[in-house]
Amino acid sequence: MDFLGLAGKTIIVFGVANKKSVAWHIGKTLEHFGATVVYVVRSPERKETVAKLMGERPCFICDVEFEDQIESVRDEIQAKYPEIHGLVHSIAFAAYDEAGIRPFHETTKHQFLRTIDISCYSFMALANAFKDCLAEDASVITISISTTTMASENYGFMAPVKAALDSTLAFLTKSFSQFSKVRFNAVSPGLLKTSASAGIPGYVDSYLYAEKVIPRGKAVSTQEVADAACFLLSPRSSGITAQKIVIDAGMAINYFDKSIVSENS
Repeated sequence: MDFLGLAGKTIIVFGVANKKSVAWHIGKTLEHFGATVVYVVRSPERKETVAKLMGERPCFICDVEFEDQIESVRDEIQAKYPEIHGLVHSIAFAAYDEAGIRPFHETTKHQFLRTIDISCYSFMALANAFKDCLAEDASVITISISTTTMASENYGFMAPVKAALDSTLAFLTKSFSQFSKVRFNAVSPGLLKTSASAGIPGYVDSYLYAEKVIPRGKAVSTQEVADAACFLLSPRSSGITAQKIVIDAGMAINYFDKSIVSENS
């Protein structure tokens, strides 16, 4: 039984970098449920590095920092797939410089604006570019984070950028409601084992701490995030829009667990 109703749907997935990527897990899970998945990666070099992973899957190239590339990939995809039932924006980039992580107040204008362009504005740009290709009741999702108000030093200016991304859900939903029933939502995971996160200074220590805080004693898996994403992309979630669905295995309720408090007292 096709409970999720994804069989035969065509869904675009932006952001595969390697086999650990959230985007890759989402794509594989969608395929498992019978969807046709169209992949988009950042560059020709990235396409080469994921060639074995992709096999014969349709894979296009688009660096979302450049508007002409967004328009070009839209035209390429539309020519082969005239109706799109879902779109996944799994793109995040922080313009850290050679100085590494600085105090938040030292964030430069260039760093902040480039990061918000690639990590947030690109979501709006892709929605706008593909609006005429999307089915009337299509589902569009992005990948955010579980909280944007926990001021973690090593995440720096990326959290305010993700907060802006979260806010776009309401405004895109309202905007698109003038001519469609397209839904916009976010999957917002806690700490994950991905290649991108591994590059954040101090991330491993934070991940290990998260495993202590999470009630079940085990961090969220990338597959759990992919499963939630597929639900949001499916007709089964038709009543959910302009929402961020937090996937943190209960971490946010357990910061003051007595065993952790006593360990640090």
